[in-house]
Amino acid sequence: MDSNIFDKFISQQTLFANKENLRHNHRPTQLPHRTDEIEKISYNLWEALKGHIPSNMTLYGVTGAGKTAVTDYVCHHLKAKGKAMDRKVEAIMVNCRQIDTQYRVLSHIGNSLLEEFEQDEIPFTGWPTDRVFNELIRRMDRRGGVFVIVLDEIDHLVRKAGDDLLYNLTSMNSSLKVARACVIGISNDLKFTDFLDPRVRSRLGQLDVLFKPYDAEQLQDILRQRAHEGLRAGVIGPGVIELCAALAAQEHGDARCALDLLRISAEKAEQGGEKLVNQNHVRIAQSQMESDQITPVISTLPNQQKLVLAAILINEKNGLRNVQTGQVYDIYRQACKHTRQNPLTQRRISGLISNLDMLGLVTARTVSKGRYGRSKEINSCIPANINPEEIMANAEEEMAVVFSSTYHHQTSL
Repeated sequence: MDSNIFDKFISQQTLFANKENLRHNHRPTQLPHRTDEIEKISYNLWEALKGHIPSNMTLYGVTGAGKTAVTDYVCHHLKAKGKAMDRKVEAIMVNCRQIDTQYRVLSHIGNSLLEEFEQDEIPFTGWPTDRVFNELIRRMDRRGGVFVIVLDEIDHLVRKAGDDLLYNLTSMNSSLKVARACVIGISNDLKFTDFLDPRVRSRLGQLDVLFKPYDAEQLQDILRQRAHEGLRAGVIGPGVIELCAALAAQEHGDARCALDLLRISAEKAEQGGEKLVNQNHVRIAQSQMESDQITPVISTLPNQQKLVLAAILINEKNGLRNVQTGQVYDIYRQACKHTRQNPLTQRRISGLISNLDMLGLVTARTVSKGRYGRSKEINSCIPANINPEEIMANAEEEMAVVFSSTYHHQTSL
């Protein structure tokens, strides 16, 4: 019998007991250090089991603070208790970064209410929005009970499509005859409600819950729990859990980052045929994660932002640090000549520098120059193991010309 390329992996001894337990979309039996948040959300949603309308809620917190995990955990228990009590309770979660228009959100919720034998799905596109909304109302009334609609990453939807969807969903109880509904919005942006109409803001913000970032010790507890469930006994070397937690705590206490670090570290050890995960594997995993996260961000930048980033990198290549906006703009204009593009104004470039700062590719710190006004000090903050020049050149051929051309630099007085 011919050998198969996967034979060596099947016969290899694995370090994992259940790798899925180390993924951040896994629902654990317990959620350490989120007791207060679980209590607040479950106390509100308890109204659904009595047939009443729970208050609308907004959950705030940085990425990886456990907002989605806690909501999924509470909704899972809510549905289980509803089934045990013979009460009609439904929880529908929508990721608004993937489903990011009013039409698609309404059709997704409506289609999730279809029975297995039903075929009349709301089409992906083509219906007027009010028809989709009316069909959703009809299906909810047909089912009856209380619906908990969870909109994850709601800030992304509001920035892209406005607040019409939130207005419709938070006022739908006036259209429902049999069913009832509440809305839970999950946001990484504490200020996203500033973009909302005051009527929507008051309806959505009936109850707010703030998720604080995990600290290093809390992340250690989470990792130990998941490692106990997901890895074989004795495969974690000294200091590995602590290092994963410390590195993730630097990233605003991101539990997802901590779990990914631990899982990828174990994968690296297993791939190397080693029986113990050590701190070196964590460093290798961190380097890979940085590359995996930043590379697509750089390669998909719009053309003008690539030129601005290139101008910052070219200045630094010439030995300059704390580069000012004028110095960046000078190199940017020369780069535009090399690529035969029309340069934007310096004001526009200042805005693009702010965008790069928001993406975490540069730091743009505003400093006071006394009577000479205020100025930005700009530095790149791309990890050393990533080559942004190569990434941009591979994404667009003309960027290779930008980095290979000669430039005249301003002299600082």
